[in-house]
Order: sequence, then C-alpha cells, then structure tokens
Amino acid sequence: MHHSDQRALRQLAATLAYRAAKVLRDVPPSFAHYSAGESTRTPLRIVAHLADLMAWGTSIARGGYEWQAGGGDDWTSEVERFFSGLAALDAALAAEDFTGSADKLIQGPLADALTHVGQLAMLRGMAGVPVRPESYAKAAITIGRVGREQAAAAREFDGDASVARK
Repeated sequence: MHHSDQRALRQLAATLAYRAAKVLRDVPPSFAHYSAGESTRTPLRIVAHLADLMAWGTSIARGGYEWQAGGGDDWTSEVERFFSGLAALDAALAAEDFTGSADKLIQGPLADALTHVGQLAMLRGMAGVPVRPESYAKAAITIGRVGREQAAAAREFDGDASVARK
C-alpha cells in the first residue's frame, strides 16, 4: 500500500466524519424514531448501521473481513458508537503496518456510509429539520479529525445549488 493511498483513505474518513457530524448535529429527540414508511430505516437504525460499517471497515483495514450487526435503541449511544468506530478505522488506516484493501474499503463500508449520511440528510428535510447546504470542497476537513467536533461550516448557503440561476 502506498502512503498516498492511506492518505486518501484517511481524507475520505475525515470527510465522512465532517458530513456525518453535520447531519447528526442539532436534531430533536423525536428524529431518532422518525419514520418515512415501513420499508425505510429510522434514523436510529441508520446510525446503528453506520457504527456496524465502521467496525467492518476497521476489520478490512487490518486485513480481515468481519461483519457483525449490532446496536441498541439509544440515539446517543449509537452516535457515540459510530464516531468511536470511525476513530478506530482512522487509526487502522494510519497504522505503519496497514495491510487493508483500499478498493474493498472504498466500495464497501466507506461508500455505504456516505450513502447513509445522505439518507439521514434527506430524512432530516422530510422531518422538518433540514441540513443547510454548503460548499463541502471548501470545508475545513482535516485528516485525523474524525470525531463529533468538527470545524464550523464556512460556506453554507440558502437554496438549492443544483437549480439553474437565471
């Protein structure tokens, strides 16, 4: 594994942390159990799955491939389990003896986690507590900063950036 691959994976982990922290910040207690229908996970179940993905990613980063579904019914505990799992993943990615598969990490747990953060953002909008859009390319995302505490958003805006301006 090249050092540049480890750096890219750690940047992706820090990006996941930044985006997840934003979508998990300032939600009302009722959000954990918000339901968009029978066939859609609640935010609590999505966060529990995110935590499971981080454990799986840590296993892959250490050369394994162990998956185990877990989690409970407490929002705060599951959010903490996700961020502590992300910290463990980042530590495994930073290890001198890193032997994991970058391809498996990207196409498995990291891409899946980003997808689920997007689902949480959509559910927040549906629940009436939308996330403000921002220019993520200009965000202060730092390798190794993978906890709940993230830099303040520097370039948030109102409206929808995908709507053509006249």
